[in-house]
Amino acid sequence: MAVLLEKSRVVQCAEGERSYHIFYQLCAGAPRALREKLNLKDVDEYKYLKQSNCYSITGVNDAEHFHIVKEALDIVHVSKEDQESVFAMLAAVLWLGNVSFTIIDNENHVEAVQDESLINVAKLIGCDAADLNLALSTRKMRVGSDNIVQKLTLSQAVETRDALAKSIYAGLFEWLVEQINKSLAVGKRLTGRSISILDIYGFESFDRNSFEQFCINYANERLQQHFNRHLFKLEQEEYIQDGIDWAKVDFDDNQDCLHLFEKKPLGLLSLLNEESTFPNGTDYTFANKLKQHLNSNPCFKGEREKAFTVSHFAGEVTYDTTGFLEKNRDLLHLDSIQLLSSCSCHLPKAFASNMLNQSEKPVVGPLHKAGGADSQKLSVATKFKGQLFQLMQRLESTTPHFIRCIKPNNFQSPGSYEQGLMLQQLRCCGVLEVVRISRSGYPTRMPHQKFAKRYGFLLLENAASQDSLSVSVAILHQFNILPEMYQVGYTKLFFRTGQIGILEDTRNRTLHGILRVQSCFRGHQARRHFKELQRGIATIQSFVRGDKTRKEYAVLLQRHTAAVIIQKQIKGMNAKKTFKNIRDASIVIQSAIRGWSVRRCSGDIGFKSGVPKADEPDEVLVKSSFLAELQRRVLKAEAALREKEEENDILHQRLLQYENRWSEYELKMKSMEEVWQKQMRSLQSSLSIAKKSLAVDESERSSDASINTSDDREYCWDTGNNLKVPESNSLRPMSTGLSVISRLAEEFEQRSQVFGDDAKFLVEVKSGQVDASLNPDRELRRLKQMFETWKKDYATRLRETKVVLNKLGSEDGALDKVKKKFWGRRNSTRYN
Repeated sequence: MAVLLEKSRVVQCAEGERSYHIFYQLCAGAPRALREKLNLKDVDEYKYLKQSNCYSITGVNDAEHFHIVKEALDIVHVSKEDQESVFAMLAAVLWLGNVSFTIIDNENHVEAVQDESLINVAKLIGCDAADLNLALSTRKMRVGSDNIVQKLTLSQAVETRDALAKSIYAGLFEWLVEQINKSLAVGKRLTGRSISILDIYGFESFDRNSFEQFCINYANERLQQHFNRHLFKLEQEEYIQDGIDWAKVDFDDNQDCLHLFEKKPLGLLSLLNEESTFPNGTDYTFANKLKQHLNSNPCFKGEREKAFTVSHFAGEVTYDTTGFLEKNRDLLHLDSIQLLSSCSCHLPKAFASNMLNQSEKPVVGPLHKAGGADSQKLSVATKFKGQLFQLMQRLESTTPHFIRCIKPNNFQSPGSYEQGLMLQQLRCCGVLEVVRISRSGYPTRMPHQKFAKRYGFLLLENAASQDSLSVSVAILHQFNILPEMYQVGYTKLFFRTGQIGILEDTRNRTLHGILRVQSCFRGHQARRHFKELQRGIATIQSFVRGDKTRKEYAVLLQRHTAAVIIQKQIKGMNAKKTFKNIRDASIVIQSAIRGWSVRRCSGDIGFKSGVPKADEPDEVLVKSSFLAELQRRVLKAEAALREKEEENDILHQRLLQYENRWSEYELKMKSMEEVWQKQMRSLQSSLSIAKKSLAVDESERSSDASINTSDDREYCWDTGNNLKVPESNSLRPMSTGLSVISRLAEEFEQRSQVFGDDAKFLVEVKSGQVDASLNPDRELRRLKQMFETWKKDYATRLRETKVVLNKLGSEDGALDKVKKKFWGRRNSTRYN
């Protein structure tokens, strides 16, 4: 409704009053690229803007507001391309105001000047400059079957130019409203629960009131009647229909003034539309027609020349009919519409399409002869009336609430109040009658069922079986509400101002207490439920985490077992390699020592003088020092054995201290036990072989001694007698005995080293220096048992060896008595 009346502001502004703000914002805040594209200039270079000599407002930043407008367009989802098109249409309106005309003949026909204004307009709307010039300076008319092109005068061309500018701006406004409604989906969802706000312009009365004030005051008359109907008529009718005692309040009805505007065919709007259809109609003829037909109406009074006065509900207003017909017609010729339709930009095409859709059916008569039938649209007054009736229908279907605004003074200054002006407005608006009805009436009303449902729980007694009216009366009696402060109607309860507040306070306090109890109980339930859920979740989590940990532990155990197996294999390989190296080295050392011993002892071996007989066996004489050396070594081995036994006792005490601390290492000890058993079996077999060899050699030597008894005395190395020495085969038992002693000593050293290393390893395992999956205590006990077993076996073998050596020594005793000691002499001879 506003754009119908206010679009004239585009082409005409009063002195000291700005046009639409968007023009100033565009010129001040457009970026450089947009300014160059639209060829924008300063506001004082546009005719439409400079005619009021007002370019800015104190405290208003137009450039900042332009950015706010752009952000608002982004919010309602207007694309960047459409925004540029909107700004282009605004620039086209400004440049249209600068289009000028030049007279081309004696009949004052004109055509547009081919300057930058015309070129810029054509460029912005997307048409050819020649077509624009033709649409502004000529008009096509249809006479019969022929089309005639009529050149326009200066005034007609200016009117055509201004009509095109207003139409572009109005079309742009309607297009933006449509885009916003599409973006917000207005009217598509929850239309039955919407809240609408109507901000209507107030009653206007100036020194010179034009067509805009005429329409505005007509709308206010219609809204005032709606106000009266709801606050006076309907309310008092409700009192009477519900059967309560009520004294009717009189009020002024403005129905006569509405009849003056809307009556057909002799109403203000009907006569205005009728006069607007005549090509020769003027504002003067319109004023005369009003005086001729409406002088009998009490709300109308004709004035001199082109003025008339209407008695509105707010007072009398005198209107000047100058420009009424032009503004009501708001004609845009078909040539201009066709020009917009042929533009390359989509917005002018959309404007032309809307204009054609709003046009009426072709009419006959003078207008048809004037060539405007095809382009005739609904008049502004008709559109305004139609939109106003749509608004009233919507207001009638809703529950209205009114806010009346009062003008404090006529000087537009803050903090100043004119008592007479304000009182006049209060009387004209019917506010005083509203206050009187509110004071004497019952502004608060509620149906019996709703009242009983809302406050029934406040009763001290149970009223579930009673009807709603009885419950309502019981509530009123319980709270001691005075009878003059309420009335009981047929369907409703009516209360004076402030009475329902007592019940509301009590209800709110009661509900608050109930809610507190409910909140505490629900909180208790929620906490209990939460704790149950928490316990359940903790239980589930414990099972899940336990299962997850067990799986992870199983994986780690597998990895650990695999690592232990790998370590075992690697350590076994390293131990085998070390053992093999030591064994090889020992063999090499033993072979060297044995060779050296044999080479050293070979010097004590002598042969008989002369050539031996063929049937006499070779006999080898062994010195007594050889047996002494063997005895010395045995004694040394016994001393070493005693030392090792003492060390063993100390080790035994250490093992007793750690006996209760060891665990696990069964697999390794088993393998070592097998190795030890193999070694023991090897030692036992070697010792048995040595015993057998000693026994065989002893028997052979005894037999040889009996045979050669006489010969034994024949030769001796020391005395020179003919005492015979045993042949070389007699050296074998002694060499075998020496080898057995060497092996026993070597076995003693190896066993001592093995038991010491094992004991040291178990100590390191128990103290945490070495990581191994075994039981040190159990392995220590096994080690102790094996050591005791080996010690007993070793002592037995050692005693047997000593017995064998003593036998060998007793057999050579006779020789020692007769002759010098063989061993001593040989050794002394060698060492000397």
